[in-house]
Amino acid sequence: MAVLSPVNLRKFFLALARRLPVPATLVLTGGGAAMILGGRRPTGDVDFNVLMKGGNVELLAEVESAIAAASQEAGVVVQYSTDIDRWSQVTVPTRRRKVRFHRRYGKLTVQLLEPKCWAVYKLTRYLDSDVKDLVSVLTRQKVSWPGLAPPCGASLRSSPRSTQLFLFRRQVEHFLTQHGTKIWGERFNSEKAVAVFHRAGRIIPSN
Repeated sequence: MAVLSPVNLRKFFLALARRLPVPATLVLTGGGAAMILGGRRPTGDVDFNVLMKGGNVELLAEVESAIAAASQEAGVVVQYSTDIDRWSQVTVPTRRRKVRFHRRYGKLTVQLLEPKCWAVYKLTRYLDSDVKDLVSVLTRQKVSWPGLAPPCGASLRSSPRSTQLFLFRRQVEHFLTQHGTKIWGERFNSEKAVAVFHRAGRIIPSN
């Protein structure tokens, strides 16, 4: 399988659209979404949430076969789910989860998570590669820190209790403190941004 590029990503979308038995919506996440939104780091697979029109689960097996065949034709590795919350222990609340239209290919509608929502999942994993994607995408998409901090806090507050929540909190704090000036400039106040994150997450300061 090849490293993902705009060319073979589009090839995958076209191949999938030809095979779909029913209209479907694909919500692109991960590195594939980052590539479209302005990320510069190569990625190896396509991560997405797939939704069938009318929730027609009876055709799920056919849709899965279509995805597998399209993946093979385009030479890309895919990871998908019918429930985006399965991707992570920290998830954006449904009422805050926003998507944007990207393109339509026949029966297939491709959407992207809004960058501030996409960022929550990257901040949850928080590998070095995720940090690079975050800096590139948030800069390119002009996501303000007041637009990013509240969704992160709301996701922390609403996600099921787990050990991952403590890590997520620390990772958001680290990202705002260590990388904020790269995105928002020298006048960026990391203490203020972290305080907004804490307020949205209903975190009681320790001092």
